Amino acid sequence: MHSPIGSPLTPLSPGSAIRNRIPRQIQRVLPLYIVFVVFIFLLANLDFRGITGGSSVVKRGLHHSVPALSGGAKFPRKIWQTWKIGPLSFDFKDQACAKTWTVKNPGYRYEVLTDDNDMEYVEQYFGPEGFNRVDIVDMYREINAKIIKADLLRYLVMYAEGGVYADIDVEALRPVTRFVPERWEEKDIDLVIGVEIDQPEFKDHPILGPKSQSFCQWTFMAKPQHPVMMHLIDNILQWLRDVSAKQNKPVSELVLDFDEVLTGTGPSAFTSAVLKEMTKRNNDEQVAWDSFHSMPESKVVSNILVLTVEAFAAGQGHSDSGNHNSRAALVKHHYHASQWPANHPRFNHPVYGEVERCNWNDECVKKWDADTEAFKVLPPEEQTKLITIKEAEKRKAAEEAQAAEQAKLAADLKHFAELKAAEDSKAQQQAKALQDLQAAANPAQADAAAAALQQLPNDPHKAQALQQHQEQQQQVQEQQQQQPQLPFGVPEQPKAEEPKKEETPQDQKAEDKPKEEEKPKDPEPPKAEEKPKEEEKKPENKEQELKRDEAKPEEAKPADPAPPS
Repeated sequence: MHSPIGSPLTPLSPGSAIRNRIPRQIQRVLPLYIVFVVFIFLLANLDFRGITGGSSVVKRGLHHSVPALSGGAKFPRKIWQTWKIGPLSFDFKDQACAKTWTVKNPGYRYEVLTDDNDMEYVEQYFGPEGFNRVDIVDMYREINAKIIKADLLRYLVMYAEGGVYADIDVEALRPVTRFVPERWEEKDIDLVIGVEIDQPEFKDHPILGPKSQSFCQWTFMAKPQHPVMMHLIDNILQWLRDVSAKQNKPVSELVLDFDEVLTGTGPSAFTSAVLKEMTKRNNDEQVAWDSFHSMPESKVVSNILVLTVEAFAAGQGHSDSGNHNSRAALVKHHYHASQWPANHPRFNHPVYGEVERCNWNDECVKKWDADTEAFKVLPPEEQTKLITIKEAEKRKAAEEAQAAEQAKLAADLKHFAELKAAEDSKAQQQAKALQDLQAAANPAQADAAAAALQQLPNDPHKAQALQQHQEQQQQVQEQQQQQPQLPFGVPEQPKAEEPKKEETPQDQKAEDKPKEEEKPKDPEPPKAEEKPKEEEKKPENKEQELKRDEAKPEEAKPADPAPPS
């Protein structure tokens, strides 16, 4: 069977001719070369999109680079905080806390995300040009609860860029370099956290149980794209969807109490995600809170460094947290920005109030539990009576507090009035001193008035008057320096008049001649100050004076003029 002419199989076809010219060895490997070239071309032009978890992400057009999670990398030298406004508009307390982070960590970048730029940040990093998690962007945009948004934002930032996160009311006591003790290698750690509450004896309490064992999330340090952060983010999104379905409301209108916030986005949620990741890295062997109860020193579990309670949560009055003077204390939480419970109240019993006021004191909690249980078995009228009595006590306490506030206000007003009266009195004294200074008749009075004025409070008129007085003193001193100085104790004597001589005929003829106009002479240079002549000694008595006159030769009298011819 013959193939038609021009068929690829015929020896006369062009393809056959080309194959005959290429060596058989090259023909065998040529397809591999082509596949390799195509693969390199596709790899060079491929734009990887977001993959959740710890995978690296290549992003384009972003202002900040997102490094991939690396066990050998150091923690990013960045400090993050979130607040309503930027650092240039901080009040004194927030500014004082923020300054401690920059002063103690001069080599770190410091950045604050605000209510004006947080949405832009989330869109930039988690939008289509970032991790491509549009569901995160949409959910963040829909949230209205400030505390939920603040919790979620810190996890988003730590996942995207890593570094140190601290609440706005947290003060840095030590540099960030102290976060990792010297016995640990930074390359072996990818998350640094600390214990906040270590009260496992209350783990079965209906209210305190979920928050009795928790890590601190007002300060922690993470490397970028840490899986704990993404677990938290995904858990929060699912929790919000569940609560929205339960309340039959959109996410923007959810009503959440204190405990729901803690378990949904706060320390309880943070602790649950950390323990879950530790267990996963530990070959699914359960890591429980027992590993961190009453820790004498820090420990590393599954590349996560857990610091003692003193590190981030000292001075709480519970959990054996010590105080902020301890060497292990790294930060100090001032709580002045923790006002969110006002919008998400705790459970408040109508008679016995909040159990959190016991601050984990065992006897106080037991008494609260006993009182509330006894209240449940009371008849309704007895419950109403107790509630009425409690409300009356609350009103009385509120009235007493208001009266105390008014008394304090009245005392402050009285104090201010006394200060004003004292200032008015000083102003009157100052006005009188100014008048005395202006009416001073001689330098001594002026100096006395200036001294009296100097002791009075500062005032623009006072400063001006004292300056004028100093200028006058300087002018007097300059004038005194220009005048010739006499020896001390020698009074200045008036010059003695020279005796007039009798005119002679030659003098009269000289006067009759016309006087020539005198030419103006060049001004002579100033003469040196002449020393005052010594005062002539006065005669002791008249007899000595007569003897001197007799001893003097008689003066020649002029001859009488000749008679006219």
